[in-house]
Amino acid sequence: MVRAVLWILAAVLLGGIVHLSTVLATPQAAKQDAYSRLAPLTPVNAMVSLTPAKAGAEIMPLMDPAFAAAVCRYDLTTGPLKLMAPVSQAYTSVTFYTRKSVAYYAINDRAAGRRTIELDLMTAAQHAQVPEDEEVTAADRLIIESPTAMGLIVVRALAPEPSLMPNVRQALAAATCRVQPAQ
Repeated sequence: MVRAVLWILAAVLLGGIVHLSTVLATPQAAKQDAYSRLAPLTPVNAMVSLTPAKAGAEIMPLMDPAFAAAVCRYDLTTGPLKLMAPVSQAYTSVTFYTRKSVAYYAINDRAAGRRTIELDLMTAAQHAQVPEDEEVTAADRLIIESPTAMGLIVVRALAPEPSLMPNVRQALAAATCRVQPAQ
């Protein structure tokens, strides 16, 4: 009886290890990740509005048709990025992903507390080179450190009613991500 319980316990443990390994390795092995799917549609360091989600023809899986989305494929090797995204009436969020689709930072309009979400994106090395200005506080200048030089910024805005979608798309069209000029 004890031997059977040990075999069952070993099988469950081995199954858990295999399952966990598979789940953790899948993003690394995926050939059609978000970055690869968006590469032909989006230039580097420029914000592009995505086409409306239609069932069966989404650019990205699980896109909600009540949200308009814009994407910036970034490359920080040319310098830090300045992101500006106006807030829509209902809800706006900005999410940052690494090249391998790992989300590392997100902010929404309520957390930003302004009419525009404005922040600087840079690597840790670029952040270390930024001179500290005693008059500029963390509330004045939000700096996000990217763990990788390349990745995605996704801006999503909710249209609470289908008739408001054109207004939401217009607000997203004003979003920008540009390389900051050398100071």
